[in-house]
Amino acid sequence: MRRCVTSTVWVGLIALLMGAEGSPEGWLGSPSSQSPREGPAVLKADEHRVGSLIEDVAFTDLDGKPGRISDFRGHPLVVCLTSVTCPVARKYAPVLADLEKQYRDRGVTFLFVNPNAGQSAEAMRAARQAAGIAGRYVHDADGRIARALGSQSSTDVFVLDSARTLVYRGAADDQFGIGYSLAQPRRRYLAEAIDAVLADRSPEVAATSAPGCALELKPAPGAGNDQAAPAAQAVTYHNRISRIVQQHCADCHRAGENGPFALTSYADVKANLGTVKRVVSRGIMPPWFPDPRTGHWANDRSLCDRDRTDLLAWVAAGAPEGEPADAPLERKYVQGWKIGRPDAVFETPRTFEIPATGAMDYQRVAVQTHLPEDKWVKAIEIRPTSPQVVHHVLVFVVYPPNHPRLGDQPQYKDGLDGYFAGLVPGQGHAVFGRGMAKFLPKEALLIFQIHYTPNGTATTDRPKIGLIFSDKAPEHEITTRGVFNTRFRIPPGDPNYAITASHLFRNPVRLLSFNPHSHVRGKAYRYELQYPGGKTETVLDLPRYDFNWQMEYILRDPIDVPAGTRLRVTAWYDNSDKNPANPDPAATVHFGDQTWDEMMIGYFSGYRLP
Repeated sequence: MRRCVTSTVWVGLIALLMGAEGSPEGWLGSPSSQSPREGPAVLKADEHRVGSLIEDVAFTDLDGKPGRISDFRGHPLVVCLTSVTCPVARKYAPVLADLEKQYRDRGVTFLFVNPNAGQSAEAMRAARQAAGIAGRYVHDADGRIARALGSQSSTDVFVLDSARTLVYRGAADDQFGIGYSLAQPRRRYLAEAIDAVLADRSPEVAATSAPGCALELKPAPGAGNDQAAPAAQAVTYHNRISRIVQQHCADCHRAGENGPFALTSYADVKANLGTVKRVVSRGIMPPWFPDPRTGHWANDRSLCDRDRTDLLAWVAAGAPEGEPADAPLERKYVQGWKIGRPDAVFETPRTFEIPATGAMDYQRVAVQTHLPEDKWVKAIEIRPTSPQVVHHVLVFVVYPPNHPRLGDQPQYKDGLDGYFAGLVPGQGHAVFGRGMAKFLPKEALLIFQIHYTPNGTATTDRPKIGLIFSDKAPEHEITTRGVFNTRFRIPPGDPNYAITASHLFRNPVRLLSFNPHSHVRGKAYRYELQYPGGKTETVLDLPRYDFNWQMEYILRDPIDVPAGTRLRVTAWYDNSDKNPANPDPAATVHFGDQTWDEMMIGYFSGYRLP
């Protein structure tokens, strides 16, 4: 079972650094790795308090001046844990001091926090001066600030926005770590996060581990002693629930998106309280289907235990609104293109009429790009004009005759063997990582495959796709392929019919994501890698597949696959009368486009390795 925040400290410490007597530092800041070389690892943000209101902790700094975390409200705040004895923290002290100087004129404040009880004030003052730190320095001897932030390492940094919401936690960068030191960092996580906050957007990476010296913090007052524990703050909409809803719901539940109602204010949530309680308690919302024991996902939508518990307890308590002063910053959504201004936009040549009721055949329409030269695409976005009636859109590329790369590409098979871009509820744009892009040939033909689902109101729709081009060829070319089976017969009434398909990798590849596709009888999916040596690894397990959510599951840690590995995909189907979505339990079901037919396609994306 998943937990939001833990205070676990890795027990396999290979060395213990004891600076002054009572120092709570232990070598290795990552609680989960036993590698002798350890760098930052991307973490699931909401399991590490990202998106939460940080407690208003009181402190007295090294110069004897009292303060509180709320003193910095109205400006971004960076809290930097540090130490005078941890070697990794010592390396980062001047790096953080330089960042402090760099962002000072942009209204960003740095607060340095040393949570090691045994370190002396004299040593801390000397370290502050040597590093060139100008900001306030706090000896957090009782660990109150570190506990409020959920810190585990002496090199953790935390970025709070001007409403005291935690927006990033983890490593400053990847230059220094356990067993290594680079001349320059490859990723500057802290600077990227600060820039994102200043631009009113979310950081690309919101949580990482921070290799350094592990912290063994003293228990909070009242935990295991005779002192009274401080009273827990009551959960209200403004101090807690608003942030959960903003992070997990509002992307779809807002004006102009495909959620059936808005959830962007207290009034919105209160008006739909019964529905919110029902879908959250039953695990229907937010939609997320992988078995949590298999795989880690960069786009994980699920609520962790702490968020779900607090949300349902808040509903049970009568949904108190709380103090508006505790509210998060109003989230600013990009109007128009989420990827930024596209370099090229291609629109369907006609507008589609969607009736109020009934079923529509898949719509297919070709769009000629007329591009005079080949392009590398680093960002893609599909935009319908009526997203409420769009179930999904897939866009395919057809190469022109005699193109030099034509023989190396899969032939267009109406979606079976991969796609160029896709849109499903909540996922309509993609910005590829550094050094990655998709190839678009000159004079390419784009085929739009559109599935409309009437919602009770007649409307029209005219989709378009926007592309941002790279100015040079990437290091890695991303392709999306499909593992499929079209030769099946699902017997009438069968509640658990399995269909399999596989793909042999003849070259080494790095897998980035998976996207299974079936129709309303689809029940479950499993992706497995069968390695040349005989080992089999489950890389995606969906015990409950839902046709309404054609999700792409993006790996947090890409998987390197050696040549000779086989990707085996298994899908299960419920053709019984126990499946409420089954249009005809008495039918023998074959492959076909419409929802009363079935499909079995296991899409995957990645790139070839050298």
